[in-house]
Amino acid sequence: MSPLLTPLVSPFLTARNRTVMSAMTRGFADPDPCATPAIAEYYRRRAEGGAGLILTEGVVIHPTADGYRDVPRIATTAQAESWRPVVDAVHAAGARIACQLWHCGRISHSDFTDGQTPVSSTARAAEGINRQNDKPFGTPRALDAGEMPDIYNQYVEAAHRALSVGFDAVELHLGHGYLADQFLDARVNDRTDQYGGSVENRCRFALELLDRVFAEVPSDRVMARISPSRWMGGLYDWPDLDDMLDYLIPEMWSRGLRILDISCANADYFATSGRIVRSVRPRWPGVLLGGASLTREQAESEVSGGLLDMVTWGRSFLANPDLARRIETGEPWRPFENEMRNVLA
Repeated sequence: MSPLLTPLVSPFLTARNRTVMSAMTRGFADPDPCATPAIAEYYRRRAEGGAGLILTEGVVIHPTADGYRDVPRIATTAQAESWRPVVDAVHAAGARIACQLWHCGRISHSDFTDGQTPVSSTARAAEGINRQNDKPFGTPRALDAGEMPDIYNQYVEAAHRALSVGFDAVELHLGHGYLADQFLDARVNDRTDQYGGSVENRCRFALELLDRVFAEVPSDRVMARISPSRWMGGLYDWPDLDDMLDYLIPEMWSRGLRILDISCANADYFATSGRIVRSVRPRWPGVLLGGASLTREQAESEVSGGLLDMVTWGRSFLANPDLARRIETGEPWRPFENEMRNVLA
């Protein structure tokens, strides 16, 4: 049997196999913005196709955390309840599902935050044009140190809502250039207070967030995603990345995190997140997820070699809702480029 199809059994996470559908932004919410029957059907197909674990698209934790058109939120009870049919459909098909909790920070615009100014570690706008509204990214307001507990509470409240409707876990999105990453990244974080400057200070936001979440949520119900090899399409290039990993990874473990997702979307895994996996694995005794467009053979090698416990796929799951079944049968995978219709199905 392929090592990808062996069950994952650990004190922190169990799943029927080692395949994970990665979180991918879609924009299929209704105007409220709630999850829809189309979203339930989308995830049900991947669960019926054999996925072990599904990570939802980013789900916005608060109106001021938004930054995209038509993405779902989990900021109210009604929005949370709209996810219950999604969770039920995935569970009925035998898979597990985690809700990715998302705060966009400065990767936003007041068009998406109910007219309020986006917040960040900095008062500098992100470069480029926001594809969501074809305008420059909004100029953010740098969070005051005294506001951090309110932001952490937004995550906690969203986590409670997600777990109350049956999600197996929540995933704190700490990467990809969004809010937490805006503190981690030395090129973005220009603060001079206790949240900026040194590695320890730049990690403070993420670690305080973990402390706050673990004060109320068990460790086996929480995951975290980081992307230390990728920032909105480019590689990190700060000189103290190794120092940050040396500090951040053990600190995450000591605070209670047991499931870590190292992400690098649509990139050469071995040049990006795979490089980070090889650095993190000796420091991380918990469950480790990772991947980026790996072939079956490459994924099997990462699992059998002990580098990864579970492998994430994005585009491959879009083009192949039955990806895990194809791994089992040896049937070729449909290429993403020829299967764009599956993005909508």
